[in-house]
Amino acid sequence: MTDTIPQDTVHRAERRSRRLVLAGFGAAAVGGLAAAVATAAPANAATGSDARNAASVATVSALASLTAKADDMVAVSGYAHPGDGGGGLFRCITADQPAVNGGTVVPGRSGAVWARVHSGTIDFRAFGIFGPETPADEALDALVADQAVVRIEAHTDLNFVRRHKFSRSGIAFDFGGRLMTTEGIEKAGKDDPFAAVMYFCGEVTAEEHTAALGEGVPDLADVLPVGDSSFFAVGEWYAAEVNALSGRWERELQKLVQVTQIVDGSHVRINYQIGWPLGADRSITWRHVKPVQNVVVSNLRFQGKGTDEYTGSHPLAFEYAVRCDVDHIDGTATFWPLIMRRWNTSYTTESCSLKNPTSVTWGGAGYMTQQIYCLYGYVANSRTSNARHLNDFTASAYCLVENCHGDGDDQGPFVTHGQYEHDLTYVGNSGLMTFANSGAPWGSAAKRITVRKHVCSWFVARVKVTDLTLEDVRVIGKKGLNGSGMLWINADGAQLRGCSATDTLIITQSSSASKRPTVIEASDFAFAAAGDLTNASVSAPVTFVDTVLSGVNGVRIGGAGPVTFRGGRLSGGDRDAAFGTLSARLRLDGVDLDGVRIDAAGKDAQAVEILGGSALATTKGTGLSRSGAGDLTVVLGDSTFTGGGTYVSIGAGVNHYRATGCRFDGGALELPAQGFGAKSTLLHSGNVETGLKRTVPAEAANVVLSGNVVV
Repeated sequence: MTDTIPQDTVHRAERRSRRLVLAGFGAAAVGGLAAAVATAAPANAATGSDARNAASVATVSALASLTAKADDMVAVSGYAHPGDGGGGLFRCITADQPAVNGGTVVPGRSGAVWARVHSGTIDFRAFGIFGPETPADEALDALVADQAVVRIEAHTDLNFVRRHKFSRSGIAFDFGGRLMTTEGIEKAGKDDPFAAVMYFCGEVTAEEHTAALGEGVPDLADVLPVGDSSFFAVGEWYAAEVNALSGRWERELQKLVQVTQIVDGSHVRINYQIGWPLGADRSITWRHVKPVQNVVVSNLRFQGKGTDEYTGSHPLAFEYAVRCDVDHIDGTATFWPLIMRRWNTSYTTESCSLKNPTSVTWGGAGYMTQQIYCLYGYVANSRTSNARHLNDFTASAYCLVENCHGDGDDQGPFVTHGQYEHDLTYVGNSGLMTFANSGAPWGSAAKRITVRKHVCSWFVARVKVTDLTLEDVRVIGKKGLNGSGMLWINADGAQLRGCSATDTLIITQSSSASKRPTVIEASDFAFAAAGDLTNASVSAPVTFVDTVLSGVNGVRIGGAGPVTFRGGRLSGGDRDAAFGTLSARLRLDGVDLDGVRIDAAGKDAQAVEILGGSALATTKGTGLSRSGAGDLTVVLGDSTFTGGGTYVSIGAGVNHYRATGCRFDGGALELPAQGFGAKSTLLHSGNVETGLKRTVPAEAANVVLSGNVVV
């Protein structure tokens, strides 16, 4: 009997392809002959002596006329010609013959067949395929169907005219850098991105179980209520899907998971810590799945054919798959994603590329890899040119993308749909990036996404992206791309360090799920045009630490949420408009303010605080003024005001002004009486003034001007 491949011998993609051959085949095995040779000499017992003592013929076709008895061995020099690579050692079978397939089993004389003796590795030349002139479809089907074949190699270019669906596990393909084409391939069905040349799909059984949770399930839970745990078995795989929320595809849980423990009669533990809390009123449907496992596809060049969903072609698709890896797949002119995945768990995609897909506007087309309901994925060292997306995650989690780069990237190499993705990490990549941007039907939500050392022309995480972490993300505007140079985040636990954008920073708020503050540290941003720094949606506090903002005049803090600058520098730039603020509290602590003209423009109560060694340099215009109708509190403390302009001008409304411990060199303070009526207060004391021109009301119970050093 042919041995099977123990799962515990499986390694990562870069080590696996050849080791799969050795995992269960220490000696030679006859392809597809487990039943035929059960009573004969061991099928996998061919030795070097067998080969030396065997008869020989020139070609495979010569076997058909050769007189032989059962178990005779014949060495064949070639398939069509001696030395063409299609020869090998064959054994004669005269009883219970397997079906002839033209490669591993070929016809003999008087009803006998000849079975190719091999160690688990076969290439297409064994079927007489020596190039793309002969379609390789029949050979591919025969090789994949033969459980004794664990490694398939290509030594010539190949052409395929059919779209193949396989459920085979434990097999590796090494195309040797040869070209795969699809000249004359059959049409695909409508809107079917799984109509690949090779589509590996597990079996979804009829066994299904749905149960209401009946209890709240917290974030990061791996023990889930299932109603009746007798439906489950440890080690088995299940497609777990929570019932939808309001959106058509809005589900927090859609993953292919393995049960690792039966906890009790109503709970099981799975190999996944969920990323979103689930309420007691929710329910989960579990479908028993027999996934394809341990498939490796390597070293393939692919030239697509066709320009639409029916005629387009692509090489690979995986669905309900575990540990199915690809590496060194280089595609050109595909329609659907070069590598399509759905319901995949624990996989790698490495050193792949896509150039010039035939469409970047059709929904779902033009991707290098699309990953839907995927878990524990690793995508690395890959590239795209003029593609739509290099890497797309939908409802996926715990994945890492590193050293991937997209040029001609206006469509966005790195994206997520926003169907509750979580715990995704990107390191050392380049190309336009957007998260959770596909719309409300998917939920528009993602959480705990981390991006490090990324360079792009556009970065957007504007919707319900919670606990975003950006480190050393550089956004550089590109001529001709509308909106480039922009970094746009959601003020829900976002934390940025060492980041920059050449054209604008936009902060909006679509969610409030995080418990951590929104902090931007050691970063720099420029504003090429007037616009909002925060808009009216922002109610959460936003803090800038040691950060540089350039060209802020004409920019507005449009949200009521508190905004704090601690350290760093703000420069006004060339625009004459003010740096408007509607924030309930704008605090500048130890900040250099160069030519910045702050205008408190809110209709509700506001506070503006300039403290902690801040330095405001004003040469023209007014450093701080008001145009809003709300009560205004101004606090100036331990700061320096220079430049000769008007530092503060408050002439209307209800105001509470306090300046202590400050130095004013030249310039002017305009605090006229009409701005400090009975409901207002003014304390200007303990300051040092050199050549300062004051316009102030007379001292009164609510106006104190004494105790200053005036030079």
